[in-house]
Amino acid sequence: MKKFSLAALFSGALFGLGLAMSGMTDPRRVLGFLDLFGDFDPTLMFVLGGAVATTTLLFRFVLRRGSPVLADTFQLSSLKHVDRKLLAGAALFGIGWGIAGYCPGPALAGLGIGSVEALWFIPAMLAGILLHRVVNRA
Repeated sequence: MKKFSLAALFSGALFGLGLAMSGMTDPRRVLGFLDLFGDFDPTLMFVLGGAVATTTLLFRFVLRRGSPVLADTFQLSSLKHVDRKLLAGAALFGIGWGIAGYCPGPALAGLGIGSVEALWFIPAMLAGILLHRVVNRA
């Protein structure tokens, strides 16, 4: 368990560093990326392109291992189709991202660098998570 915790800490720190270096912790840059017909900022396309290229090239090699280094099995989704819940969740995520300029990872990294916007976003995100749990239990 200690190896797993250290790996998770290292992975999270590396992810946060990557988000900060790429500008993803700046909601103004993210909103500029989403503003296609206004003050469009294309720099985050390189971040997205790098992530897609890395995943495309390496995902199949990782899955060939049979199991992760620090776990017994891979935890992959068993969903094989797009349903209304997925589309609604994606739409809500996109609307929130477009309004705030944040999604969960960059918001948490933004807390680490003292972003005032993240201080507003994190409680709203947590309220949304709790609301989702309450609705799904009903």
